[in-house]
Amino acid sequence: MDNFRIESDSVGELKIPTKAYYGVQTLRAKNNFNITGRKMHKDLIISLAEIKKASAVSNIKTGQLDTAIGTAIIKACDEIINGKYHEEFIVDPIQGGAGTSANMNANEVIANIALEILGNNKGNYSLIHPNDHVNMSQSTNDVFPTAGKMTIIKLLKNLKKEINNLYKALIAKSEEFDDVIKMGRTQLEDAIPITLGQEFSAYSQAIKRDLKRTELAIEEMEYVNMGATAIGTGLNAKKDYIDNIVSELDEISNLNLKQAPNLIDGTQNLDCFTIVSGYLKALAVNLSKISNDLRLMNSGPRTGLAEITLPPKQNGSSIMPGKINPVIPEVVNQISFNVIGNDTTITMACEAGQLELNAFEPIIFYNLFESIETLTYGIKTFTDNAIKDLVANRENCKKHVSNSIGLITAVNPYIGYQKSATIAKEALKSGKTIRDLLTKEHIFSNNEIDNVLDPYKMIKPKN
Repeated sequence: MDNFRIESDSVGELKIPTKAYYGVQTLRAKNNFNITGRKMHKDLIISLAEIKKASAVSNIKTGQLDTAIGTAIIKACDEIINGKYHEEFIVDPIQGGAGTSANMNANEVIANIALEILGNNKGNYSLIHPNDHVNMSQSTNDVFPTAGKMTIIKLLKNLKKEINNLYKALIAKSEEFDDVIKMGRTQLEDAIPITLGQEFSAYSQAIKRDLKRTELAIEEMEYVNMGATAIGTGLNAKKDYIDNIVSELDEISNLNLKQAPNLIDGTQNLDCFTIVSGYLKALAVNLSKISNDLRLMNSGPRTGLAEITLPPKQNGSSIMPGKINPVIPEVVNQISFNVIGNDTTITMACEAGQLELNAFEPIIFYNLFESIETLTYGIKTFTDNAIKDLVANRENCKKHVSNSIGLITAVNPYIGYQKSATIAKEALKSGKTIRDLLTKEHIFSNNEIDNVLDPYKMIKPKN
């Protein structure tokens, strides 16, 4: 028994390891929710500690919390914010109970750290109690969603940096490839000429919109329901606490937090997470489309399009010597598929709430955190290992244009659609170029052919 202490809750008693800072409710949750084998996200742990610190400060100011106890709680929170005791947060991120287990894990760890700060043994809750003191003026139903939003903001800021880096890299490539003429394609068939720079400029604009949407996602998460307590009515919290808790939390976290204008709405409705997940899905779709294009343009090296060459990063086959695969775009595709799948889970979870509470925030946060982080890391490797060092195969691009039947589109305004279609069919059948057939038909002089078939005059409207 020297290695254990006995703690009890409304369900019964449990043996808690003497060294553990968590308590009975945390251990019960650990036993009940062995789901992913993972622990809570480190930024969620820090966000919970920031909330508990802000609440202790506010409760001291309102006179509800003894200053000595409150100060010990604040010091305990600072330890966690600074990275200590994270191993004591042992609850699985996917859990029943609308996040109560995560909240109680924080309450118990903070209470026991505070007890030791005051020279007492862990588990002596008669002096500092996880519920009565650490959770004072709070409920899981305002703490957990607020902690989730704070974590999402932190992760989105990292994502925003990587999106911006990708945008800059695409702009640089659009300028580098501004003079690289190539064949544009629609439905994978020859269309009309375009420059590789124009294609990369289009990619950059899509990513620029994703950058803006990420900023909007951050703004969406800045409204929190702290002060709502259980269902938004603020029961068991003083008015001064309710009025000031969010500003106190914002000062600690520096995340530009604002209190939800309607705390009942802010507690029961989770459409904000649906919106953020939708923005992430849009980003994933854009990234996957760009990756598809790069894989097509890189295809070959002898029997594909071979318009670009992606940086060779690793062997592509265990059996085919010398084969190099487009592994970076491939991993971005896979990340995108996962984000799109996560969006479905998040959408269903946001819809599934009833009346005054949605119990499914744990799965929402689990999937949102994963989507944001995998996109962040995926975009970084995409930028650094694919975009920055890819090269244009200029001569091959030019050859595709010269051999393309699509050039006949530029002739259409001069000789009409029907005659142009006849020449195109003949070119396809004979293997001759459009230039050869126009010369044979004596429709234009050589100078006129050079002018009409100049691909650089086809990439912008005529004056």
